[in-house]
Parts: sequence; C-alpha cells; structure tokens
Amino acid sequence: MFDRRLVTNFDWVLLITVCLLTGVGIMNLYSATAGWAVYSTPIYLKQCLWFGGGVFLALLICCFDYRHLEHYSLHAYVVMLAMLIFVLILGKTSMGATRWIHLGAFNLQPSEVAKLVIIVSLARIFGRTAQPFGYSLRDLWLPAGLLLLPFVLIVKQPDLGTALLVIFIGASMLLFAGLQRRTLFALGVAGFATAGAGWFMLHDYQKARIRIFMNPETDPLGSGYHIIQSKIAVGSGGFLGKGFMAGTQSHLSFLPERHTDFAFSVFAEEWGFSGSILLLLGYLFLIVWGIYVARRAADRFGTFLAIGVTAMIFWHIVVNLGMVIGLLPVVGVPLPLFSYGGTNMITTMIGVGLLMNVSMRRFMF
Repeated sequence: MFDRRLVTNFDWVLLITVCLLTGVGIMNLYSATAGWAVYSTPIYLKQCLWFGGGVFLALLICCFDYRHLEHYSLHAYVVMLAMLIFVLILGKTSMGATRWIHLGAFNLQPSEVAKLVIIVSLARIFGRTAQPFGYSLRDLWLPAGLLLLPFVLIVKQPDLGTALLVIFIGASMLLFAGLQRRTLFALGVAGFATAGAGWFMLHDYQKARIRIFMNPETDPLGSGYHIIQSKIAVGSGGFLGKGFMAGTQSHLSFLPERHTDFAFSVFAEEWGFSGSILLLLGYLFLIVWGIYVARRAADRFGTFLAIGVTAMIFWHIVVNLGMVIGLLPVVGVPLPLFSYGGTNMITTMIGVGLLMNVSMRRFMF
C-alpha cells in the first residue's frame, strides 16, 4: 500500500542542492571547452545527458525501500569482486591503466561500482553489530577483509586514487561506528608503517607524482606542468576573478585536463576567491545535509548507508581540491557533480538517490 509520507517527506533540499552544484559545473564546462573544435556532441551537453540519467536513477532508487539492499549486499559484493577480476584479465587498457570493461556504447569502470558496494556491505555489518565501548581489533577482521580485497584489485589496475578513496570511505564509516582507543592507536601505527612500505610497491610514474608534488619546479615542462599551471590559474583569479569565459590559463590552453581533473582551476580563475568560497559553501552544505540525513535515519543500516555516501562525496572533494592547489599529489580524482565524466556522475547520483531514500523513509518502521 502506498504511503503518502514518501511524497510529503521527499528531500527537495538535497535534490535542489545537487542540481545547483551540477548547474554551476555544466556552466564551467561550457566555458572550459568553448574554444574546442566540435565534431560531435559538445562536452557540456554530454554532461547534461549524464546528469539527466543520474537524476532518473536517483528518483528510481527512491521508489524502493533501501532496507532491501541489506539482504543483497553479499551478492553485490561477489559480483563486484568478479568485475574487478575480469577487468584485470580482459579489461580495456588506456594510457597504461586497465580500468574499464567495454560494453559497446559505453565503458564501465568497476572501481566506481566498488565504492557503492563497499558502502552497502559495511553498512550491513555496522548496522547489525553495535559495540557500546567501541570496536576492538578482533571485531574488525570482517570489515577489514571486505576493504582489503577490492583495494588490492584496484591498486593492480593501477588506480591508486580510487583505491585510497575506498580506504578513506571505510575508515570514515569505522570512525563513526566507534573504536577503542588502543584499537585506534594500533591502526594509526599500522597505517604509517604500511604507507612507508607501500612506497616500494608503487609504479615509477606514481613515485614521480609524489616527488613532483613535493617540488613541481624540478620538472616544470614535464611531470610538474599540471600542478604549476593549475596553481597559476587558481592564483591569477584574485578576489573577484577574470570573468566568465575570460580565463587566460584555460582559454589559451596552458591548463591541461581543464574539463576533468582541473575543472575547479578554471572556475577559480574566472570567479576568483569569492566565487570559489560560494562553491565550497555549497559543497559544505551538501556534506552537512548528508550527516543530517544520517542522524535522522530510521535504523542503523540507514545511518551507516548515509554516512558512507556522504564520506564518498566528501573525500572526492577533499582530494580533488587538494590536488588542484598543490596540497596533494595528482591522482586523477574528479570533483563530484563538477568535473566531466559519465561514470563518476552516475555513481554520485546513485549515492544521492540512496541519501534521498534514507531521508524519505525516516518515519517508516
């Protein structure tokens, strides 16, 4: 039987916030690609299509009770692992990385799917097991195993940026669930030790990215070019910016990847510090609202589902912005709802759909 509360409790605030952020992103893509020769559908129109498809999926997700996902999380996890293994064996290789499964009309990136599946899987675990005094190391073997398997498979592609995002998402959900102090200390020590040992497992180009991050001026026309040009673009915007479609770094083609990884650099140059602050406030509101949805959820599964999706969006924002202003190495992480990319847009909008689903059913038991 249809419940009217599903309509009256529809989260218009979340949907409108997402639409506004995406609208600004599409406007920015229009400016960033204005000088390109167009032989097919323009980039900004493709982004409109991806966003339209994402909104459709988000609304479709709202039609089903999110609690059903808890029962299918194990099946989804197995399918996700199978896709990650398949992509290593028969996946499509581009620019030295094997990350995609070719499906004719489009390419599927299983690592993007993995983030959502891991969120659902961890939400199921933490939703069913509550530790009033915090989780101990003994309690973490299952969630740690769920994170480790896809992490290793994604690193093998290689896609270090997405692999680290998987760890960040899992760690955020774990911190929200609560840890004993000695457990937190042990994990911190293990994390630093792993990071040190992991240096010797990185590919040469990944090591080069970290070295360039420390001192991009050592190779200003090679590996350091992206970071240097991005910082110039962001800084040259000043307080009020150069104006819409008036950015010299982007329109004179100094700034590479200006429609994907460095889309924010274009925006900062054209709209300056004031415009950038307004955009960041929009993202801050989105994150705070996601936490608000988690706090109002009807059950623990919904709470952790909302926390996981919010953490996914948050870490994408932090890593991308840190990357474009030189605070983090360039790892190819897009800015949600802003950078061009169909797979990331669909993944983000599915996450938004899950948030709206949890919000709509906060009064249903």
